Amino acid sequence: MFIPSTLYHRSCRSNCRLWLPDTFAVLCWNVHKNNEEQSFIAYLEKEVKRKKIDLLLFQEAVFKDKKAFSLPHFSYDAAANLEVNKKFYGVLTASTIQSNYANAYLSEGQEAFIGPHKSMLLSIYEFKDHSKLLVLNIHAINFRENNRYSQELERFFDFIALYKGPLIIAGDFNAWNKIRFEKLHENAHKLKLKVVSFPQNSPVKSFWGNALDFIFYKGLTLIESSVEKAEKHSDHNPLFACFKRSK
Repeated sequence: MFIPSTLYHRSCRSNCRLWLPDTFAVLCWNVHKNNEEQSFIAYLEKEVKRKKIDLLLFQEAVFKDKKAFSLPHFSYDAAANLEVNKKFYGVLTASTIQSNYANAYLSEGQEAFIGPHKSMLLSIYEFKDHSKLLVLNIHAINFRENNRYSQELERFFDFIALYKGPLIIAGDFNAWNKIRFEKLHENAHKLKLKVVSFPQNSPVKSFWGNALDFIFYKGLTLIESSVEKAEKHSDHNPLFACFKRSK
C-alpha cells in the first residue's frame, strides 16, 4: 500500500498538440482526490476553456493505470505515492502536449515515519524551436520534523540545479511554519527562481497564516495570475498563471 506497485504512470492522446506555445497557461491544484468526480470534471473543463490552460499540475490526484485523462486532448504523466484497491494517488501533470520525457520520484522519508512517502514528477515539454520547458510537480512531506522537510526539499530542488532553460516548480509545499517557509524560499533563491504573486486577499490555501501552494519559475515572463475559488471541489483553491517564454 505505502509503496505503489507502479510508481510512474502515463497516458498519451494521439490528438495532442506537437509543441507548447510560446504563451501558455498553468493551473496548479491540490485536488483532494476529487478529480474523477463528475462535478469536478465539469468545472475543470469550463476553466480550461475559459483560461486556455495548457498544463494542469495536480497534487493528491487519483488515477488508474493506463486510463486516459478525463478531458479530451490532454495527455498526462503521474507519480504515485499510494495505491488502494487498484487506484493510485499522487501528483499528476496533464497537458495538451505530450511530454518529451518524464520521471517519477518518491521522498526518502515517510509521513509520520510509518506512513506513505510523498511523490514528485519531473517532466519536459518542447517548444516549436525544440527548446525545452522543465516542470516539477511537487507534493512536499507534511507530518514530519522540520529537518526532514528541509532534507527532502533540498533533494527535490537538486534535480534541477544544473538545468539552464525555462522551468516551473509548483505544487503543495506544506510550508506551514516559519522554518519551512524560509527554507523553501532559500532554496528558490539559490536557483534564482521567481515566485508567482497573486492579488491581495487571494484565497490561497494557508495554515497558521502561511501559504501552502506556490508556483516558482525561471526563464519565463509572468503575464497574469489569479486564484480561483473552488471550495466545493477541494480543500485547496487552484492557482492560475499565464507565462510567456523569455527569448
